[in-house]
Amino acid sequence: QVQLVESGGGVVQAGGSLRLSCAASESIFRINKMGWYRQPPGKQRELVATITTGGGTNYADSVTGRFSISRDNAKNAVYIQMNNLKPEDTAVYYCAAHKYSSIYPDYWGQGTQVTVSS
Repeated sequence: QVQLVESGGGVVQAGGSLRLSCAASESIFRINKMGWYRQPPGKQRELVATITTGGGTNYADSVTGRFSISRDNAKNAVYIQMNNLKPEDTAVYYCAAHKYSSIYPDYWGQGTQVTVSS
């Protein structure tokens, strides 16, 4: 059982930046892929970005060029730097661990709210 705890959410004006952090309860060195997902109000949860142990990244089209995902295996942490935030980025952001499945996360954090005001 991997426990994930997100932090860093908050309220920011459009054009601003936030950095979310995710702390894992065990070593993420052997977790093939870590990811960030989000659920906007009234919508389904969607992929934001993923990163593999080898450093390979994948981003949703809507955040490409604005968001950057990274991982620190030594600290068992995953981060996402979000720049040039837009009101449509408002959502609950979830950290996720793809420990067994490369398609669907096996473990989720509790989520952190990000609100972007116009």
